Amino acid sequence: MKECVSERGGDLMNLWRIGGCVDKFIGKLFTPAARQSAALIAKQVHSQPEMGNYGSHSLGIPAGKGPNLVGCIDLMDDHTIRGNFLRLYYPCEPSGKQQEPLWIPNHEYYYGLADFLKHNRKFVDYILNHLYGSYSIPAEWDAPFKTGRYPLVIFSHGLGAFRTLYSAICIELASRGFVVAAVEHRDGSASATYYYEEKAKAVNKVGESTSTSSSALPLDQLQRKWLYYKPLKEGEQEFPLRNDQVHQRTEECTKALNLLTDINMGKPVNNIFPVNFDFTKMKDSLDLHKVAIMGHSFGAATVIDSLSKDVRFGCGVALDAWMFPLEDEVYTKVQKPILFINSEKFQWVINVLKMKKLDSNEIQRKMITIMGTVHQSFPDFTFLTGTFLGKIFQLKGTIDPLIAIDISNKASLAFMQRHLGLEKDFDQWDPLIDGQGEHVIPGTNIHLPSEPKQ
Repeated sequence: MKECVSERGGDLMNLWRIGGCVDKFIGKLFTPAARQSAALIAKQVHSQPEMGNYGSHSLGIPAGKGPNLVGCIDLMDDHTIRGNFLRLYYPCEPSGKQQEPLWIPNHEYYYGLADFLKHNRKFVDYILNHLYGSYSIPAEWDAPFKTGRYPLVIFSHGLGAFRTLYSAICIELASRGFVVAAVEHRDGSASATYYYEEKAKAVNKVGESTSTSSSALPLDQLQRKWLYYKPLKEGEQEFPLRNDQVHQRTEECTKALNLLTDINMGKPVNNIFPVNFDFTKMKDSLDLHKVAIMGHSFGAATVIDSLSKDVRFGCGVALDAWMFPLEDEVYTKVQKPILFINSEKFQWVINVLKMKKLDSNEIQRKMITIMGTVHQSFPDFTFLTGTFLGKIFQLKGTIDPLIAIDISNKASLAFMQRHLGLEKDFDQWDPLIDGQGEHVIPGTNIHLPSEPKQ
């Protein structure tokens, strides 16, 4: 089967890896009668419990299992493309509102997914909106921050994703007492993202904006500017593009950490979005000696590049890493612990060998594989798609997705406790770090060539 992008990287592209069959599928569906049938099917998908190999449970993003309620807000500290854009998950106090944000917050994200998947925008918007448009995430929107002192995780999404698609992981970490900043990357790797422009922007003779302190403009003087996924041009080599992108992603993760450092110091925050969240309550709430970085696929490559450049990150968790974007020189620069959590079905020899370049006798580097999983066992799609469609579009493996994410989360928590010096009970899951337990193996299921004898 032809791979979607170089070396099998592709994150959400795996939704459509059955190639030409999808085009036939779309051609048959894109009629009024078929659209009506699709809506009916989608309605049935929402109303039916998930059955089969996984027992019986309703579709939906799982809530956090920790002792903390979880709140979330979006934060954009500068309306221009240079600013931070992230979703912040945090332990919260009950707000009384019980308002949960939509999982996909804007229709433009459907358009971006359509562009990424190289299909008709109206069709993809219609289908995905019917399948996923009603889902919300189990976190309280704009809830008050719970006073405390918390470790911090910066999360980097995969190729074709955006800030909301890993909410199950982020919510679980926040429920366990972390503040989590899920960055939305503006390097052209997100299926869609946005910033703002002034509605009445003055431009000088050389085409430069004459505005000065524009980041403080009110939202009603701004208009949203969407950026969609940047495809490879015909004849363009992929590595230079992806390598440039991973470096920009690293810069954005560092900028997010800088912003949260400022918030922790009590510096004023200019959030473009109209929320009631009181950032002053976050002063001295972050233990900045206990910061981890985590990401999936392209985001996992971002983890490694970030660890090579920013010593403030104490350790990294790389979920089903796509190593292709990294240049060879980066491997010797990483001096921090890394946990690789791989799926059974995504990895291949060259990619795993690149991970093993990071093996060290002095710094702990661990790799485990969760059996029965696929590349999409980490984003939220796996919880929101029934067995039939999940298997067709490789959004589900043979393992219950709730069990798979639970193993991944517990291994991540145990690893972060060990290397950030957390005083928690996450060490009860230490065996998972060594690949001990049901559904998990140490190292990889991929047969690697034997090392030459010395």
